[in-house]
Amino acid sequence: MKKLLLSTILLGAICMNVSAQSGTNSPYSQYGLGVLSDQSQGFNRGMNGLAYGLRDGNQVNYLNPASYSAVDSLTMVFDVGLSLQLTNFSEQGTKVNARNANFEYAVATFRLFPKVGLSAGLIPFTNIGYSYSLTENIGSSTTTAIQQHSGSGGLHQAFVGIGWNPFGGLSIGVNGSYLWGTYEKAATVSSNDSYINTMTRKYGATINNYKLDAGIQWEQKLGKQDALTIGATFGLGHKLKADPFVTITNTNSQTGVTQTTSYSIKDGLEIPMSFGAGLSYRHANRWLLGADFSLQKWGDVKFPEIDLTTQDYVLSNNVLRDRQKITVGGEWTPNAYDARNFLKRVSYRMGASYATPYYNIKGVEGPKELSVSIGLGLPIFNQWTNPRASQLNISAQWVHTSAKDLITENTFRINVGLTFNERWFQKWKVR
Repeated sequence: MKKLLLSTILLGAICMNVSAQSGTNSPYSQYGLGVLSDQSQGFNRGMNGLAYGLRDGNQVNYLNPASYSAVDSLTMVFDVGLSLQLTNFSEQGTKVNARNANFEYAVATFRLFPKVGLSAGLIPFTNIGYSYSLTENIGSSTTTAIQQHSGSGGLHQAFVGIGWNPFGGLSIGVNGSYLWGTYEKAATVSSNDSYINTMTRKYGATINNYKLDAGIQWEQKLGKQDALTIGATFGLGHKLKADPFVTITNTNSQTGVTQTTSYSIKDGLEIPMSFGAGLSYRHANRWLLGADFSLQKWGDVKFPEIDLTTQDYVLSNNVLRDRQKITVGGEWTPNAYDARNFLKRVSYRMGASYATPYYNIKGVEGPKELSVSIGLGLPIFNQWTNPRASQLNISAQWVHTSAKDLITENTFRINVGLTFNERWFQKWKVR
């Protein structure tokens, strides 16, 4: 137990160090609040984030808090994970590669009371990280305009959740999260002509607020070995009590004189209402199939931008749009209790998703996302634990992000998660 706790602490420290790095190099992270994080855990990363209808007492399923009630009275589950990724960016024949490492999550769960499970953890919400420049001629002259863009930051969540199984196959749950973070974005326009001024816009905000999500699940037994689970979630949309600002600096290239103007919007940021629904069908401990659908109502959220007509910093309803995502996935474990054949105890996973963007680019829909994944759940076995309990979860994911006349991204991501499932509360008898 001491070795496992030490391993958990060390891995958590590594993950926290990695979290200081940006989890993306995508130019698309400059829009909205950044790239939305995949908030699934190691066991369902291999199924591409399938979650709403999943119910497993050996895992932590943050995306539907009703699942917490499945944990048994003897178990304490720790789960930590990180990802490594390589992204290829291409536009009009030009290609660039970038690498990233990112802390993904650290979560835990245990039985609080009979039929009541408690969970807590740390997960990312959004990531911002980009740096690029554009150079183009002004008209037919040799004068060039140089645009430099950069940004960093993102939002994080620390949550506590509870799930309750009041009767039969019904379970309900809720997550309460503390949402915090900062972001900084900058855009500079300069020229090789000394008669043209240099202009820099710096955007930023600091966010400290809450987030509430609720979930429900119904598990219906279909015989001795089969079960159908239906799940749904709801996320509360609200203002974030943050004041986004922009600082505009104009520098006369000849005299060096600088003029600075600042604008801010009181309580100008918010998160949307979100809905999710899914189901899964499990046969014994051998195979599982499932599907999810989610909708985030970003289209109802106004977001700050510069009004090009008045040059004011205002809230606009043309920046964000509703995001929809469909996921299908499954898992197959040949024989979780075969003590002689390790490969039969391994869980083999696969999944695919299609998602629409949550932002517009110059008034036009941003890039859509197609992703597929495969994964393995490698059992960590000892004589005292359930052979399906502690696992090393490894998955590979390919994400294709594209839109007409915009940058195309192809990301290959390796996700690694380590689940410690220990019987902390078991009482031993000596005979």
